Order: sequence, then C-alpha cells, then structure tokens
Amino acid sequence: MSTLAASSTLIGPRTLAGSLLATKLHALGTFDAEVCMNCGMCTATCPLGIDVLPRLVMRLGVLGFDEQLRAEKEAVFSCLLCRACEASCPAGVGITDNIHTLRRWLLEEEG
Repeated sequence: MSTLAASSTLIGPRTLAGSLLATKLHALGTFDAEVCMNCGMCTATCPLGIDVLPRLVMRLGVLGFDEQLRAEKEAVFSCLLCRACEASCPAGVGITDNIHTLRRWLLEEEG
C-alpha cells in the first residue's frame, strides 16, 4: 500500500484526501463542498464578482489548503449569503452553509 493511500481518509462522498482541514470543517457544521463539480456556475452568478468566491474557497477547504484559505478571509467574509450561487449550482451544493462553516473556522483560527 502506498504512503498516500495509507494516510488518506475518505472525507466526503467523492473525495479521497488526507485533509485535516476538511475534517475540521465537517466537525464545525455543514460542509458538502466535496460534491462540487467545479463548473464555475456559482462564481459566474455571484453579484459581488469576486473571482475566488465561491468556487475556489470550496476547493481550498476540500483539499486542505488552510494557509491559502486564510489568505482569502476577506473574500469569505464579503459573501452576501444571497444564495444566487446556490440557485445556479447543478450539484445542489449548500454554498451559503459552507460559507458559514468557513467563517466559523476562520474565527476559531484567530482566537
């Protein structure tokens, strides 16, 4: 068995990643970003026009890129939670719930 396979755990329905961050996010609340198809419809319909929201921040959380996610803190807290992204998501990802969870994590990281 490879080292990667031995250290990886099944985090979500379709994601094989040894992501401690994804585990933490799941423990904090709803985080179903693993079902994201990365199509970009959510980002295209975001009224703020912020390129990193919501597609990239979801992927950063799933893959465990905590430093990069911390760098996107302003974008995560800029989200209006208007659900326009959810209305256009073909995978039905609960993006606003995920944003709430990311915000909780970022606030915990500060304290």
